[in-house]
Amino acid sequence: MVRLDAESKACLSQAADLRKISVSDYVRDVMVAQARREIEAAQQQTISLTPDEQLQFWKALEANPKPTPAQRRLGRLIRGGT
Repeated sequence: MVRLDAESKACLSQAADLRKISVSDYVRDVMVAQARREIEAAQQQTISLTPDEQLQFWKALEANPKPTPAQRRLGRLIRGGT
């Protein structure tokens, strides 16, 4: 038993209809397969990301964040400044 909001339940129902199976069978098929992938990835010590997650991760790596004031002070201390 899983509690879902109306939008999530409608999404699952639509996906199940596409496969011509019940919502329960859809959830079981999809969740068990996903759980197996996550267990395998954990055993291999790898991180598995969806395409959207991969894009977000890449963008985060490519971003050039501005240093915080504390980081600037630390940089000056490391370089021997005050």
